[in-house]
Amino acid sequence: MKFRLSFAPIERWLEAERDQLPLWLPVMLGLGIAGWFILPERASWIALIAAALGLSLAGVAIGSGRRAGVALLVAGLAIASGCALVWAKAEWVAAPVIQRPMIASFDADVAQVQQLVAKDSVRVALRPIAAPKLPPKLRVTIANADAPVGLARGDRLRLRARLVPPMPASLPGGYDFAVTAWFQQLGATGKAFAPVQRLSAAPDGGSLRDRIGRHTRESIAPGAAGIAVALVTGDQGSVSETDADAMRRSGLAHLLSVSGLHITAAVGAAMLLTLRLLALSPKLALRWPLTLIAAGAGAVTGIGYTLLSGAEIPTIRSCIAALLVLGGLAIGREALTLRLVATGALIVLLFWPEALIGPSFQLSFAAVVAIIALHEHPRMRAFTAAREEGVLYRLARNAAALLLSGIAVELLLAPIALFHFHREGLYGAVANIFAIPLTTFVVMPLEVLALLLDLVGLGAPFWWATGKAIALLLWIAHSAGNTPGAVALLPGMSRGAFSLLVAGGLWVCLWRTRWRWLGVLPFAAGAGLAFATPAPDLLVTGDGRHLGLRGADGSYALLRPKAKDFVRDMLAEAAGIDEGLADLDDLPGASCTTDTCRATISRDGRSWTILATRSAYLAPIKAMNRACAEADIAISDRRLPRSCKPKWLKLDKPMLSRTGGIVVRFGDPASVLVTKRTGDAHPWIDPPSLAGRSEAP
Repeated sequence: MKFRLSFAPIERWLEAERDQLPLWLPVMLGLGIAGWFILPERASWIALIAAALGLSLAGVAIGSGRRAGVALLVAGLAIASGCALVWAKAEWVAAPVIQRPMIASFDADVAQVQQLVAKDSVRVALRPIAAPKLPPKLRVTIANADAPVGLARGDRLRLRARLVPPMPASLPGGYDFAVTAWFQQLGATGKAFAPVQRLSAAPDGGSLRDRIGRHTRESIAPGAAGIAVALVTGDQGSVSETDADAMRRSGLAHLLSVSGLHITAAVGAAMLLTLRLLALSPKLALRWPLTLIAAGAGAVTGIGYTLLSGAEIPTIRSCIAALLVLGGLAIGREALTLRLVATGALIVLLFWPEALIGPSFQLSFAAVVAIIALHEHPRMRAFTAAREEGVLYRLARNAAALLLSGIAVELLLAPIALFHFHREGLYGAVANIFAIPLTTFVVMPLEVLALLLDLVGLGAPFWWATGKAIALLLWIAHSAGNTPGAVALLPGMSRGAFSLLVAGGLWVCLWRTRWRWLGVLPFAAGAGLAFATPAPDLLVTGDGRHLGLRGADGSYALLRPKAKDFVRDMLAEAAGIDEGLADLDDLPGASCTTDTCRATISRDGRSWTILATRSAYLAPIKAMNRACAEADIAISDRRLPRSCKPKWLKLDKPMLSRTGGIVVRFGDPASVLVTKRTGDAHPWIDPPSLAGRSEAP
């Protein structure tokens, strides 16, 4: 009896939340997937699966007659399945990876083409032919001046390229391309040398996506071409860096990724057009199920648009959601619910479990969950309910609802954006009020009409109008993105803080009783931890070539004055600053030569001296030993002599090969974050190699 009474409050709560319990199935599956990525060793993965199965056994012990027992049983099985699923997927996609840089000449078939306007080049995915010393799939960048005219998927090329292994994260918390490349089965990346010879062209001129993208770029003004191509094909490589940065800063970057907004617009337009055309016939309107037929037309349009745009994860997720909505409409069920979103997430995670750790998956699902959770609230339902009122009042109420939705979305997306990108646009809610209707009801319909009318040579006026509409969209993006205080910056967020933020947000959004508000506590705790994280004092990339050192005024100085923009942007993002990096030569307390730099900074009443090399020339051994002995930290992209003994840290090539990039915070005590973890057994850390890799083919 006592056992029963102790579970009574929990049972009453779960009974009240019975309709919400299925929503936690993809969350538990995702928890197992996340655990596999976070935990480093095989023993810890097995322990996670065993612990999850133990949770299921606890559910069995409680009994299947109680909701608590069933919930624990299902949760444990989902967690174990998530960990096992992504582990199996990682082993299944295993492909050879080159171990070190190499120069190779080879023939290859083009599998994918992406224009990179900002770099005046094109990125191609290649499948080498009769090249056993190369991985089966690789990616190279070709300068536009060297690329064959009209390069398209299906072409066969002969080229010579410098290839390198997929790059891991250069700094803690940075983008780890090695993980992405592993699941895409990319064994190398690199840059092609001229000349690049086309051996044969694709018989149909490339894929439909390539042809539409090429035609769009040729038909519209250059400034708007990148946005136009992204909207119809999902290829963002044609967007200039200036415009892409403005879209990110203004919170409008989601418009460039073909996802929910675009699929909804395409499916809705197809349904409306089909329904209106068929309804013109009284016989069809009376005897045929026009709504069902229109839903079918919408489904075909959604699937076609997904395939056309490259079938990226956000697009697939949106297409699945759209198909579920259409299915609901066909059987007379409510169209858009959190259960539908949970079903879409479950399908994506079952087929692409690696998508969980990507910002695209997290941002897209978080946005939809925020919108639906807000609009399912009784007060919001009452506010948005249809009523008799004037046009101006209706427009104002709709604008207010859109603004509230934007605020809810920004609140839920901010932790994700700050965790992955260290920045978040603060004016996105306002900018989206104007940008979403403009994109949905003006830009996209005009672009579709232009493409259709080009079949009969009448698309030019619509391309002109599309260009003007996109110019207005870019004006909104640049205005919102360049306004003072438009971007919130954060130098870094720990996984613990991010986990608390995500857990709190999910708890608030997925439950319905008053206990949901307990989620505010972990959310607030995570936010407090995130914003309490001090800015890094020293950042060192994994190759030891670049470092950023924070001065007394909070600005950062760079070791190598000629470092490329990519390096400068990476270090600025990791530091959480929006301005450029100065040169270490100009930092107060720094003394630099062509070969070395020595800098002294003060933190919390203590002086720290950093010594770094910045050339390939070796200093006299005695002078180097003396400089090392006077330094707290010695940094180099080569092996320093054993006699070089700094007071605290020696970050040379052998050390950095074990730790990866380093973030140091000086204080009492000082702290060090590393990129690589000791004993990490994930397959991309020590991937399968190619026989004879030491020789170029």
